[in-house]
Amino acid sequence: MKIEHIAIWTADLEGMKQFYLQFFDLQSNEKYYNPKKQFTSYFLSFEDGARIELMHRPEISELIKRPGSMLGLTHFAISVGSKEKVDSLTERIRNAGHSIIGEPRTTGDGYYESVIADPEGNWIEITE
Repeated sequence: MKIEHIAIWTADLEGMKQFYLQFFDLQSNEKYYNPKKQFTSYFLSFEDGARIELMHRPEISELIKRPGSMLGLTHFAISVGSKEKVDSLTERIRNAGHSIIGEPRTTGDGYYESVIADPEGNWIEITE
């Protein structure tokens, strides 16, 4: 088994797409649009096949107030392959003006990681 994709509701679909493509070496599909639901989305794919789905509807602020819509996912982790790459990517993200939640460090459970926030506040662990 494997995780096929993680889905994120977003207020700024194009801005979030640009952030993930810029920093995480992903490929995007063409924008999907469902006119009946006013739903748009992109699937962003890693080389190994795992994907992030970015989703938007105009009334997103109302949708996320529904029971269960705000609870659950605390963060997700993206492995970049080495401590040096964790440090380098963290600095690139910082220099681009994005939030660093946790500086690169070795955690108590042995991960070398930093924690950053995407433009809409979703936490991402960058691990070796």
